[in-house]
Amino acid sequence: MIKPLVACAFAFASMASAQAQDYPSRPITMIVPFPAGSAFDVAARVLAENMQGSLGQPIIVEDVTGAAGSMGTGRVARAPGDGYTLCFCGLITHVINPAVLTLTYDVMSDFEPVALVATTELVIVGKKALPANDLKGLIAWLKGNPDKASQGSGGQGSLTHVAGVFFQKQTGTRFNIIPYRGAAAAINDLVAGHIDFMFDLAPNSLPHMSTGALKPYAVMAKTRLAAAPNVPTVDEAGLPGFYMSAWQALWASKHTPQSVIGKLNAAVVRALADAAVRSQLASIGEEIFLREQQSPRALAALHRAELDKWWPIIKAANIKAQ
Repeated sequence: MIKPLVACAFAFASMASAQAQDYPSRPITMIVPFPAGSAFDVAARVLAENMQGSLGQPIIVEDVTGAAGSMGTGRVARAPGDGYTLCFCGLITHVINPAVLTLTYDVMSDFEPVALVATTELVIVGKKALPANDLKGLIAWLKGNPDKASQGSGGQGSLTHVAGVFFQKQTGTRFNIIPYRGAAAAINDLVAGHIDFMFDLAPNSLPHMSTGALKPYAVMAKTRLAAAPNVPTVDEAGLPGFYMSAWQALWASKHTPQSVIGKLNAAVVRALADAAVRSQLASIGEEIFLREQQSPRALAALHRAELDKWWPIIKAANIKAQ
């Protein structure tokens, strides 16, 4: 019985190897687990359009929404490991969701990392009427008015909710975190002065910052934003290390052959080196990862580091999605 089993295993291995060599021989589906028109969706379409030229097959971007992104992400986790179903996901789906939701898949073992793509930085912004004019002043004002101020969030268990909890932990402040049905609704109330401040994705707040409708306090990153060079980083503003970014990456289903991962990674790297792609991503507030950060290994390392950073904060605060 041993010889037939060995022969069978060899045959399957040979078939998988042949399929990997022929990859891709048909269209590829790139799942975006967020709505059409979102930053994730726009960035995925820019990337896919360039990648399909080098891969020689169409890449169909499909928005599969629901359950804070876990519906689309779960579909990729359950797909065959052949490289024809990809996930354009990131911090929300692969770090925050597994801490606040009960998932039917494992973000560490059910996916193969392909490449880090880009990141959208967060900014700390406040309503025009806030008395504080810089970040140190904002922290002092919050400490002087415990439990009186209000921070808008994109909902219970959202990225902006976690940012607020992280801020309280780092500064020793207390304020009310108000959940909205999405960050867009929260930013509208902030502009109207109904809430006091937010931790927001830069592309959402930049238009309001430029008109003076919002007060910018700091960028939650190590470097300033090219689109807002006068806004200091948190390091410069007096809260060093208070970093958070909505990074985006590409994963394949588990068991996808490494030769296929290599082809996909090479296509991503070529796309991110293209001047038109870089310009398009920059226009929507995306910052592309450096070339040396675009490898599967770099994605796996960042993913592990982000889990180690955010899970204890989320668990300690007992954050659960609604």
